[in-house]
Amino acid sequence: MIKGALLQSNYIPWKGYFDIINQVDIFIVYDTVQYTKNDWRNRNRIKTPTGVKWLTIPVIQEKLGQPINLTRVADSRWRRKHWKAICQNYNKSEFFKNYYQCFEEAYLNCDQVMLSAINLKFIKLICELLGIKTEILDASDFIVSGNKSERIVEICKNAGVQHYISGPAARDYIDETVFSDNHIVLSYMDYTGYLEHPQLYPPFDHSVSIIDLIFNTGPNYKQYMKSFS
Repeated sequence: MIKGALLQSNYIPWKGYFDIINQVDIFIVYDTVQYTKNDWRNRNRIKTPTGVKWLTIPVIQEKLGQPINLTRVADSRWRRKHWKAICQNYNKSEFFKNYYQCFEEAYLNCDQVMLSAINLKFIKLICELLGIKTEILDASDFIVSGNKSERIVEICKNAGVQHYISGPAARDYIDETVFSDNHIVLSYMDYTGYLEHPQLYPPFDHSVSIIDLIFNTGPNYKQYMKSFS
């Protein structure tokens, strides 16, 4: 049974995002839905000595309802700014030296101007570092219509997905009958029970970007993710 998942395009997401990717055969970046301001689409958080810090990619929102895949970056200076912040706050982490070169290259040579393309670049890089082999597609590759649940089901059918794993927040809007009527098994990701990993600058925070896990645990990251257990 082919498993699939679909999540909105996010910038350097937290570990739970990658746990879903690692549990499925096909992962679809939902880049055709509306860009939402002050959300995870163009920003994420890192740990610093003074608390969590937001890293935000400046974007141009030309109109309400603008989809993520048509959202353009406003200023290319974000690349050096973000990399400088990451270096300043993670250069003392145990495994920073093991990974800094690939992240430095990704940031400083990032010439994409569309937000979703930037997010996909980093998602694929992190999947490669974690050894995740899941096939990754864009929702914009599919032509679908209908309400939220119907669009997801149509994407699943077009991609050959027979078992759909959803994020838990989708319980608020998913119509489960649409999945059962189309013979697609539906289940929800459980984000509870994560172990705390070594982390600089207490108190511990699970919800920061996965780069925190990578720099602090290196090859031991599997111990702190659910999909590798």
